[in-house]
This record gives sequence, structure tokens and C-alpha cells, in this order.
Amino acid sequence: MNYKPSSIRMWAKLGTRGTMGLALLELAEQDDLIVLSADLIKTTGLERFQNKFPDKIFNMGIAEQNMIGVAGGLAKEGFVPYVTTFANFATMRSYEQVRLHLGYMQLNVKILGIGSGLSMGMFGNTHYGIEDIALMRAIPNMTIISPADGLETMKAIIASKEYKGPVYIRSTGVTNTPIVYKEDYDFCIGKAIQVRDGEKFVLIANGTMVGNALKAAELLEEDGLIVRVINMHTIKPLDESILNHLLQDTEIIFTLEEHSIIGGLGGAIAEYLSSYIHSTRLVRLGLEDQFIKSGDYNYMIKKNNLHPEGIRQSIMNELSKE
Repeated sequence: MNYKPSSIRMWAKLGTRGTMGLALLELAEQDDLIVLSADLIKTTGLERFQNKFPDKIFNMGIAEQNMIGVAGGLAKEGFVPYVTTFANFATMRSYEQVRLHLGYMQLNVKILGIGSGLSMGMFGNTHYGIEDIALMRAIPNMTIISPADGLETMKAIIASKEYKGPVYIRSTGVTNTPIVYKEDYDFCIGKAIQVRDGEKFVLIANGTMVGNALKAAELLEEDGLIVRVINMHTIKPLDESILNHLLQDTEIIFTLEEHSIIGGLGGAIAEYLSSYIHSTRLVRLGLEDQFIKSGDYNYMIKKNNLHPEGIRQSIMNELSKE
């Protein structure tokens, strides 16, 4: 596929959710691909797919648990089903079905969780997907990816097609997503990417928080701090090799995610680091362990200190404790 600058800009405007629909359209010619939607064809940007390939997409209605079961049956018949619904419904309402049909049976189904993190805005806590990584991490055989921008969303979905086993891909952010990758690059499931060099402080992020991490690093450089930024797009399996490398010369690792600080990226790294004797501190930045009042997306990001200035201040506050 030709990743042209014009395409990258278009995917950024659409956001990760809209790009998911275009990514599936890129794969639609493959005979074994099939798409299931829980009454969200338009919301997931799948109208063009439906118009061009009406026999390869099925609206399962607002019946997410049944949709996972149907996807499992299709996978048993040799298809590669992609199921699409809101992240909270995919991972909470359908949890038992995902655990048994996909994790236990290791069926080759890909889940696209849209509206993850705080991107559902005014819909509030009933629709926020802020526990989805924690839930999916607990299921054996499940792979979890949180793309940084439109280009990485495209690459993640295309890579997942040839990746055997169940995969959960979460869409964070809204439209006009900040561009992290301005040109083609090597993407590999399970392999983190350093997007900014630095010294003794490291900021590990995923999803659209990678863009905010880069902006926060620029602000911190004004304070005399050169912070390395890592895009840990795959939360499971975790890239242990880069963590082992970081432990050699890093004083503090900060994790940043649009997810609860319990059980997500920060939790996964904390669990891994707990097995080693080292002097590196770990500070988890994300959503605190509480239900939060709702608001539009940008307001919620600022309110929870996930915007660049808030990230900068949180890091400076931690360093002042030294």
C-alpha cells in the first residue's frame, strides 16, 4: 500500500475511528475477510464498504454478545471476521463471549473497539472505554493494540489480518487527530517504537496520547529536561526488550494513557518491572480510580491533565519530590 502524505493527512482528519473503516475497505478484496457491526455501520465509517461489498458486511443489531458468537462461528469456518462496536460494549457487555469464544478457543477474530478512552464525550461514564485494556489483558491469548494516529491505525489493522489469533484494537481520540508519523515506517505488532530521543527520563504512551506526549516533551525541553518518548502501541504482548534496555540508564519511567491507571499500560509495565531488582521509578499518568463527570472530549482531556501542559506539570511535580 502507498502511504502518501495526502492519505496520512486525510486519516488524521477522520481520526482513528474513521480510518478503521477505510482500512477494512483496503482489505475487502481478500476472500476470507468479513465484517460484523453492532448497528454502527455509519458510525464506524463503513458505509463505503457496505456500498461496495454488501455481501461481506452484516449488521448484527444491538446484540454485541451474539455478534461475538457469530464471529467465532465464522472464524471456525475459515473466515477472518472483524467485529466493530463501541469499546465498552465490546469488552464489558460481551466479556464472557470474548473470553470463551476468542481467548479460550483462540479463534481468529479481530475486535475494533471504537470510542475508547474519553472520546464519547458527553455520553459519559456509561459509554467511556476506560477499563477495556485491563479487561482484555486478563484474557489469555488476546493481543491488544492502541494505535497512535491514523497512519498507525491503518497499519495495525492491515497487520492484524495476517496475525493469527484474537486481536483487540482500540480507537482513541476524535477527528483531527494529531499526526505522529508523517511518512511510512516499519510497524510490527509487539514491537514498541522510540519517537523521540532523550536522556534519563522516559515517557511511554500509546493511543492518541503519543501525540500529547511529544508535545509535552517539547515543553519540558524548555525546562531543561530532555525526555525520551516511546510509543508502546502493543500492550499485550508487551515489548520486554525495550523495557530491559530502558532499565539500564533510566531514572524515571512515566507511563501515559487514556485509560484507568489500574490495569492498563502503566499496570502492565509495573507488573513486568516488579520481577526485577532495579532503581528505576515508575510513575503512572492516566485516569484516576474514580467515575468522572462528563464533558466534551477536549474538556475531559484537560480536566484529567492529559493535555500537553497538564502532562508537563504532572512530570515536574514528580521531579520536585526527588
